[in-house]
Amino acid sequence: MDPVWFTFLNGSDIERLALDDAAVLAAVEAGLRAQGLGETVIEPRVHLEPDPAFNGHFNILRGYIAPLGLAGVKTVGDFVDNYQRGLPSEMALLNLFDPRTGMPVAVLDATAITEMRTGAITALGARHLAREDAKVLGHIGARGTSYWNVRLLDKIFDLTEIRVHSRRPESREVFAARLSQDLGKPVIVTDDWRSCVEGADIVVEASRLPEPQPLLRTEWIAPGALVVPYGTMSAVELSLTDIMDKIVVDDWGQCRSGRFGALREHVDTGRLSEATLYGELNEIVVGRKPGRERADETILFWHRGLSLSDIALGAAMLEKAAELGLGQKLRFA
Repeated sequence: MDPVWFTFLNGSDIERLALDDAAVLAAVEAGLRAQGLGETVIEPRVHLEPDPAFNGHFNILRGYIAPLGLAGVKTVGDFVDNYQRGLPSEMALLNLFDPRTGMPVAVLDATAITEMRTGAITALGARHLAREDAKVLGHIGARGTSYWNVRLLDKIFDLTEIRVHSRRPESREVFAARLSQDLGKPVIVTDDWRSCVEGADIVVEASRLPEPQPLLRTEWIAPGALVVPYGTMSAVELSLTDIMDKIVVDDWGQCRSGRFGALREHVDTGRLSEATLYGELNEIVVGRKPGRERADETILFWHRGLSLSDIALGAAMLEKAAELGLGQKLRFA
């Protein structure tokens, strides 16, 4: 057998690639388009919780994108207390394979990929589901993915007011300072949930709660707003779905199963079902369903994270790495 080689891109390689906002959005949108055209396979994520005392778990995401000729498996750890050790709460590896032979194509540090693709899904969802004139963002959470949520939302909407809040004062202050420097505009740090989200055009809930707790009140949501909750533990009231004109998800098969997620109880109690679900984002991207149709529509977009987004963004990074001569070739067999 001839030698089998695969590419390894470490965190430094990913950073040096410096994909710009447009490239990140384009790659993730291509994954959504392939999903909408039936050119993908996506399996619901599964979880591994080694020990409840560790206050964390692993997510394993799996998928296949035919136009890219790649299958992929990502393993991402989600450990809430990592900040106490000076580590990111979410660290990940993405494995890409030739779907025809099963041979490895690449292994990538997917920590930044996870952050970028999550922000891209949030922003692409907003492109189709928020009002075109949306200017005020209320963002809960300062986790790694939060930065890319705000950065890419601002790329699309050129926000005039950005409010942020998180559980720890030091984290929200550092988060706001980074955003203000990178975006070149002021960022408002709030001391509570209500002042962050009340009346905002776009509300993103990316909190990190140890257990479900309804901290985001339905009464604070303005008519015509887009609400994007994606925390691991639910932070919303059961009544939140009652005020929505449309509820959109990234993948219904994934959202309706598993023990985690912002709308877990809504699914379990039947408030969110195939009957009450408007559709998946990919259906809107390919034009099978309209997104926002009226300015006064109040819409909820719940995304749990797509393996397809990881694969598509990983493929874009591999392509640029080859152009720049970055990464290592490692022998597999």
